[in-house]
Amino acid sequence: MFGIVDFYSELCSMVKAKKHLGQHFLADKNIAGRISDSLLNESHLPVLEIGPGTGVLTNELIKRNFDLSLIEIDTESVEYLQSNYDDQFRLIHGDFLKIKLDEIFDKEFCVIGNFPYNISSQIFFKMMENKEKIPELVCMIQKEVAERMASVHGNKTYGIMSVFVQLYYRIEYLFTVNENVFIPPPKVKSGVIRLTRYREALDGVDERKLFQVIKMAFNQRRKTIRNSVKGMITENTDLNHPFFALRPEQLSPEDFVVLTDLLS
Repeated sequence: MFGIVDFYSELCSMVKAKKHLGQHFLADKNIAGRISDSLLNESHLPVLEIGPGTGVLTNELIKRNFDLSLIEIDTESVEYLQSNYDDQFRLIHGDFLKIKLDEIFDKEFCVIGNFPYNISSQIFFKMMENKEKIPELVCMIQKEVAERMASVHGNKTYGIMSVFVQLYYRIEYLFTVNENVFIPPPKVKSGVIRLTRYREALDGVDERKLFQVIKMAFNQRRKTIRNSVKGMITENTDLNHPFFALRPEQLSPEDFVVLTDLLS
């Protein structure tokens, strides 16, 4: 009997996964359904799927009647999606990292996708640049990266991306996905996370300087804060503050806001 897995294997064989694009096509509709159900979208906003590939997740999103747009860089995938779906979404052929989102959406929108491992961090940085437009994001990424992003201070996995994102979004690690549901299978497991925005900006904070402080601290994470950010210390800095004796993974995202203020 021709089962579901066989069907999606056949589907993925029509669009060849390209190594240089980091493509690993999801071939399990049950996992796709779980990912789609994880997008709460309580305000019924438009939804943007990044990198739909063969459309396995897309098909589940269509069932949920989202106002759906897709961005896909792979010409072969675009041709497949165009030939197999009829006006059920807006399809944009392009590179998400280069597209100006303001030209696509004139209001808030949600983001979902099975992100390529090799550019997942770049996708998150772009999301942060457009955080005022993105109240919710659900994605599948490399399990290790997902765990790092959701990590809280005090853990060794806590780092730059953890702090950046958690300053504006609440992060939930939802579930783990095994390698065998992809074509071709990756060498690592994947994790699905949900990001829900709780604020758009930090009042009275120089965000550019804040990000500079975070980067400097974690680029020398074995050192104390006093040593890792010494290039930003002035004669007016209160070096008696306890933060300066700590290492970066010991500071919460909010602590980094206070630290930036101390250095200002």
